[in-house]
Amino acid sequence: MTYQQVLEAARGQMGPCKVCPVCDGRACRNTIPGPGAKGVGDVAIRNYAAWQNVRVNMDTICACGTPDTHLDLFGQRFRIPVFAGPVGAVQLHYGKKFDDMQYNDILVPACRDAGILAFTGDGTNPAVMVAACKAVKAAQGFGIPTVKPWDAGTIAEKMALVRDSGAFAAAMDIDAAGLPFLKNLDPPAGSKTAGELKGIIADAKVPFIIKGIMTVRGAEKAVEAGASAIVVSNHGGRVLDQTPATAEVLPEIAAAVKGRCTVLVDGGIRSGVDVFKALAMGADAVLIARPFVNAVYGGGAEGVRAYVDQLAGELADTMSMCGAKTLADITPDLVRIF
Repeated sequence: MTYQQVLEAARGQMGPCKVCPVCDGRACRNTIPGPGAKGVGDVAIRNYAAWQNVRVNMDTICACGTPDTHLDLFGQRFRIPVFAGPVGAVQLHYGKKFDDMQYNDILVPACRDAGILAFTGDGTNPAVMVAACKAVKAAQGFGIPTVKPWDAGTIAEKMALVRDSGAFAAAMDIDAAGLPFLKNLDPPAGSKTAGELKGIIADAKVPFIIKGIMTVRGAEKAVEAGASAIVVSNHGGRVLDQTPATAEVLPEIAAAVKGRCTVLVDGGIRSGVDVFKALAMGADAVLIARPFVNAVYGGGAEGVRAYVDQLAGELADTMSMCGAKTLADITPDLVRIF
């Protein structure tokens, strides 16, 4: 099964996602619930377009050989520097074919078997996090549960589930503070101070990843709070119009905190060539979300494998054509930004 066949199988089984030939945020703008944005959706479109404005510098005057695409992170080895991004409440956003338990039961082990891992999502329904942590526990902790920025009591309850899952790392998508369903909750949910995050990270007792960093200042505060990694992310362009694309801010953020924490990035990344670009611009790895939803809905575990295989092949081919034999060889001079 190819990923193209996966997409064809997914069409008609998902909604409001249309499984577009190019997943660039145009067809789903201003659709929440759904994969789009709460505003006009200009940032999701900009995320995708920004990566297309980066070009790779080909250089084939080099030693021939098979590139090594492996990534070592938090004591684990991965086939490629790509993770499935966190998605929660799949029936609300993507269609009735799967509930969160079924989705995670497919995605988490399929990613593990394909040589990567999945971040799992969260939602207002407590069953979403319960299902995610059960799936991670069944995969011997090989997954990263992602908690939304709830009130302190709710976070404590969910972090207990994360610890019980045996996950070797945990995450919070702090950028979810802008999602409509987090507004006006009682007790309130939303943004967190560096001090609050420090307490949450200490309670986690495993490497902690803060997702939703879009400025150097934000990255510095995440490091101050004790984050082992950050994700340069604007929540897929879904939470605030008129912000920059992640590709536009990645280099300055990576330069500011490199060596003090791991730097990940998401938003509009769709191909192995895009992964190469992100690494050249300072990222250690990337997250990709919506295409993995398509993979599960269109082909289950086989669909996930097909997409990972495609990404791995594209990344290896780009590395070969640009003279990079390892991920460490993917340096800023291998891309050109227009």
